[in-house]
Amino acid sequence: MKPFFLNISYFINFCAEVLVQFRKIIRKGHVGISVLQKQVLFTGIDAFTIVSLTALIVGVLIIIQGNTIFINLGNSSIIFTVLVSVVTRELGTFIPALIIVARSGTAITTELGNMVVNNEINALTSMGISPIGYLVVPRIAGVVLSVFPLSIYFNVIALLAAGAVYQIFFDVIFFDFFLNLAAEIQLTDILIILIKSVGFGYIIALLACYHGLKVNTASTEVPQQTSKAVVHAIASVIIFDIVITVIFYFI
Repeated sequence: MKPFFLNISYFINFCAEVLVQFRKIIRKGHVGISVLQKQVLFTGIDAFTIVSLTALIVGVLIIIQGNTIFINLGNSSIIFTVLVSVVTRELGTFIPALIIVARSGTAITTELGNMVVNNEINALTSMGISPIGYLVVPRIAGVVLSVFPLSIYFNVIALLAAGAVYQIFFDVIFFDFFLNLAAEIQLTDILIILIKSVGFGYIIALLACYHGLKVNTASTEVPQQTSKAVVHAIASVIIFDIVITVIFYFI
């Protein structure tokens, strides 16, 4: 096992190389399109089912639990504040991030790890192709491009489900519910979604690629690095979420 400072040094060098390759791709205007498209398809489109189901459950449970906690919920505007605070600012980005860690993060780490074991990374290097520019950057870009639409989609489904259940419990017109909800949402809330979703996507993909390329030669290292990638990604996402929430709290 490498000493801790060597792992940190390797990670810093990896992050620096990713940024360098990002700059080269932006300047030259080309990227591994096929890798990018496949990553967007897997991370974004293929995750719609599980994201829809999770968002539906969250929206329904918030109204049901709110009805048991708050008295006269149907005559109060507090439910709209709760929905914006809980769904839009927090769960609407955090839960999709956890889903992406479980699906895309593990898949990226496993795929890159197996490529290392099969000497495919060495083959790219011998041909003068940067593995980070060809494999890592498109995957990071694909995940980042997928998380924001998924977060918006999660919010829409969760709020629609909440509105439907709210109409069942209380004699409220569906359209009026969303007018009141829209009045509660501010530009800051949209900015929070953007910052958190982009940050979550970058963190998850970066750590997944890092641990995938950290595999040496044995195939037994692949599940070990995948497990580490999941743990580190979840911890990093939680820390980033807390930091952004605190920053906007004091703004």
